[in-house]
Amino acid sequence: MPANFGTFDKAEWLRLEKKADELRRLTLQTSIWGGSGHLGGAMSAMDVMTILYHRFMKVNPNNPKMEDRDRFVLSKGHAAVGYAPVLVDYGFMPIDELKIFNLTGAKIGMHLDSNKVKGVDYSTGSLGHGISLGVGAALAAKLQGKDYMTYVLCGDGEMNEGSNWEGIMSAAQFKLSNLVVMVDNNKCMIDGRVADEMNIEPLDAKFRAFNFNTYRIDGHNFSELNAAIEAAIANSKNGDKPTAIVLDTFKGEGIDFMKDNYLWHYGSLDDAKLAEAHASLDAYYKERCERAEKEGK
Repeated sequence: MPANFGTFDKAEWLRLEKKADELRRLTLQTSIWGGSGHLGGAMSAMDVMTILYHRFMKVNPNNPKMEDRDRFVLSKGHAAVGYAPVLVDYGFMPIDELKIFNLTGAKIGMHLDSNKVKGVDYSTGSLGHGISLGVGAALAAKLQGKDYMTYVLCGDGEMNEGSNWEGIMSAAQFKLSNLVVMVDNNKCMIDGRVADEMNIEPLDAKFRAFNFNTYRIDGHNFSELNAAIEAAIANSKNGDKPTAIVLDTFKGEGIDFMKDNYLWHYGSLDDAKLAEAHASLDAYYKERCERAEKEGK
């Protein structure tokens, strides 16, 4: 997508809703092909990945290594069951690769390997190092006089690791205004509620204290996502601070029996559950489109 991303109007909002719905369903199908996956965190992150790839990011599936491409780091690398469909749908790899997701001989595994999966700049999986990778990419752009953006998507559970805060300090120290750190704040991790395991709130106040321009938004509202990312891009050209966007989300968003349930950090679906999930997404998509029709301009 070119840097000139156009006006955010009702038609654009509805276009993004349609794409996010398609990608959520493709994520479900990918988990069926592979037998399982980290569905909860993939669903909570789908809206931000949709708007990044389908509105803002400069990437080219025909030239995945172009020098001035924007960089995306999926620090919560276990959400690959959702990220891989985004890349395949965008044209980086054929859908046949999804059909053998995480099976023997597959290029696309439970955590995406940048040496095997086109469009992936950084292999992730061990949590806590995505921000540091993003700092390196953003600093390289500054030193080389490049104007690309670097976006890092973290999970809220991984924010209890100290390596993230070292990276955050470095980003502020080097005035990396071209870095956007986004936290998928779905409030659940593998063992339970984040607040019960290691409370990380108030996240927005903490980022501000580390000298970040900070926004806290509904991570499932494309209007709010658009405004925050547009502000981050404007800041990259005129400011000297990195940007943080705290995305208040729900694990398993869009699927009733998964929503806000940490037990769906990882799982699999039988035929009955798959049908139930699609029925839930039908109602969810209708609700989302109604909001866009009402609030869009």
